[in-house]
Amino acid sequence: MSQWFWQVLPTTPVILGASLLFTNSSIAAGTSAPQPFTQQTEVTPKTHLKAEPADSILAQALPNSGTETTQTPNEILQEIRRYNNINGINRKRKNDPMGQVNNVSQLRDISPTDWAYEALRSLVERYGCIVGYPERTFQGDRGISRYEFAAGLNACMQQMERLIAQSEAVLRADLELLKRLIKEFEVELAYLGVRIDNLEGRVAFLEDHQFSTTTKFTGQVFTYLSGAWRGGDILAEGDSVFNVVQPPRDENNRRRFPRLENNRTRTRIVDFDPSITLSYYSFLRFNTSFQGPDSFILQLAVGNGIAPANEFLSAGFFNTSGTPFALQTGTPRENSVVIHELYYEFPAADNLQLVVGPRIQIYNYFDQNRFTFFIDGADSFNSSGSTQFSAIDRGSGAILVWDINEIFKLSTGYVGNNTEFLPGFIGSSASDPNRGLFGGTYNIMAELDIAPTEDINLRFLYTRNRLEADPNGFVGGSIGEPIPYGFADDGFGGELRHAFGDVFLFNFDWLVTEGFGLFGRYSYGSTDLKPKNPEREEGTIDSQSLQLGFALPDLGKDGAQATFSYLIPFSIIDGREFLVSGGGDGSVQYEFEVNYFYPLTDNISLSPSFYVILRPNNFGSNAPIYVTNLRAQFDF
Repeated sequence: MSQWFWQVLPTTPVILGASLLFTNSSIAAGTSAPQPFTQQTEVTPKTHLKAEPADSILAQALPNSGTETTQTPNEILQEIRRYNNINGINRKRKNDPMGQVNNVSQLRDISPTDWAYEALRSLVERYGCIVGYPERTFQGDRGISRYEFAAGLNACMQQMERLIAQSEAVLRADLELLKRLIKEFEVELAYLGVRIDNLEGRVAFLEDHQFSTTTKFTGQVFTYLSGAWRGGDILAEGDSVFNVVQPPRDENNRRRFPRLENNRTRTRIVDFDPSITLSYYSFLRFNTSFQGPDSFILQLAVGNGIAPANEFLSAGFFNTSGTPFALQTGTPRENSVVIHELYYEFPAADNLQLVVGPRIQIYNYFDQNRFTFFIDGADSFNSSGSTQFSAIDRGSGAILVWDINEIFKLSTGYVGNNTEFLPGFIGSSASDPNRGLFGGTYNIMAELDIAPTEDINLRFLYTRNRLEADPNGFVGGSIGEPIPYGFADDGFGGELRHAFGDVFLFNFDWLVTEGFGLFGRYSYGSTDLKPKNPEREEGTIDSQSLQLGFALPDLGKDGAQATFSYLIPFSIIDGREFLVSGGGDGSVQYEFEVNYFYPLTDNISLSPSFYVILRPNNFGSNAPIYVTNLRAQFDF
C-alpha cells in the first residue's frame, strides 16, 4: 500500500468534518459527468515577437540556451517545423497512432536525467497536453532537443488555459511548476513564436480566472413537462401510493392491518387522470482534488417534482413505474436544499481506489450500464438501474475498487443507510446512535466486471441487505429492495422487526456496431421476514426482475441516443401472501419505454420519452397506463 495512502488516511475525519461546515454555502453538484461551467473571460490572443530572420534569432539564442548542440540553425528550424506540422496533423486525426500522449515516458527519446523531464511529465500526465511523433518517438537515438521540449511546454500552457476557461481545476503547485519551466525555457519559447513579454501575465490569468485551484464546480438543471393517462379504471392497493390504511392498535398497542376475507388489503379505484405538471430537479457539485489523483465530492440537490403517474399506483410504489429518474423532489420537502453526496475517493495502492464518507452514491460504483445512464440513455427509475439490487441509494461506509487488469475489475462495499430524500428515522439509521452504522438498514455489496473487448461489458453482482421495518412495522417501498414494490408484514396483519435480503444480478451492455447496441439486466431476490410476534413463523418472499433493450447511439447527431426497453420490474415467484400491497391478483406487470436524448448544444439538451405500463399494480384486469415526458436539461 502506497506511502501516500497512509499519510492521507489519518486526515480523512478532519477533511470530512471540515466539509460539513462548508456545506452552508451555496455549492452543489450534479451526478454525472456534466458539461463544465464556462467562464465569460477570454484569453487574450497571443502576440508574437517582431519578425526577424530565423537564423539570426537562433544564433543569438543558442549561446544562452544552457545546452551545447552540434545542430545548425537550419537543422533546428526543420526539427521544430516537423514537430509543429505533426502536431497539427494529430489534432485532425482522432484515431491516428500519432495521437495524444499522456505520459512523457512514452516519448522514448526524452532524457529523464534533467529536472525538467520530471516536471513536464507531471503536467503531461495530469493534463494530457503533448503530442508525439509516429510510434511515440522523436526519431533517432538522441534525447529530445530543448526546442522540441519547449514546444511541448507551450502545448501544456495552452491546454491549462483551455481548462481554466472551462472551469476545470488546475493545481496551484502546477502553476508554480509552469512558471519555473517558462523561466528555464524562455529563449526557446521565444524562438517558437510564443510571446515572452507577458508570460507572467498569462500565468496570472490561469491563477485568477478559475473557480478554485483545487475545486471544480459544475451543475445540472432538469425541467420536466409530464403527463399520464389511463385506458380505463385502475385498481390499486392502499388508500394512496404512500399508505395502506391508518391501522388500529391491539391490546398491546401493536398496529394491526385489517385485511379482507381473502387475506388481501383494502383497494381503491382510480377513475381520473392527473393534471399535466411542469417541475424541476437540480444538482450542484464541487469536485475537489488535494493531491491530483484524489477527489472529494460534495453534491447538493433540490427539486419540486412529483410524477403524475404516481396517482395510479398501489401503496409502496411511489416513484417507480412511469417516473423518470430526474422527475422527483429528491428531498423530504420540496424546494429545500439537501446534501445529496459527500465522500472522498483516493488511491490506496496501485490499481486500488478507496471511497469513504457519510453519504456515498453507490450507483457511481455498482450496476452501471453504458445505455441506461439516465442522462443520455434509458431514463426511468425502473430502467436506469436494477429495481432489486440495493435498498440504499446513498449511505455511510466505504467502497473498494480494484482494477485487476484491462479485463477484470472487482468492487466491494459496505454502506449503512443515510439517504437524503426520506425523513430522519427512515432515511438515516447510520447516523442514529440508537441504531448506528451496523444496526439499521445496510448493504454489503460485491461486483465483478468482465470486459472481454472494448464493446462488451458483463457485470455479476451480489448484495446482502438488512432491512429495517418502518414505523408501521412494514418492510418494502423506497428502501425495501429486493421488494421494490409494495409493503410486507408477517402475513397476518402483524408487524415485522426487520428482514434480510439476498440479491443476485447480471447486467450487460454490448455495442454491436457504432450505431447499435444491446443491454439488459436480470435479478433474483429472496427476502427473509422476521416477525415481531415470537409466535409467528418467519416468512420468505422470492421475486425477480428483467430488462432487455437496444440503443441507437448517435442517432440524428453525434452524442444523441435513442433507447428502447422492455421491463418486468417486479415478478413474485413465491410468498405473495406476505404482501400487504404490491401482490395484486397474481398477475405480472410489464412495461415498454422509449427515450431519445438530443443535445442541442454542449450545454443544452432535450429528451422526450414515452412509457406504456400494462397490468399496472400486478392486476391483470387493469387498463394500460400511458406516460409522456419532455425533459430540458441545462449543464454548466
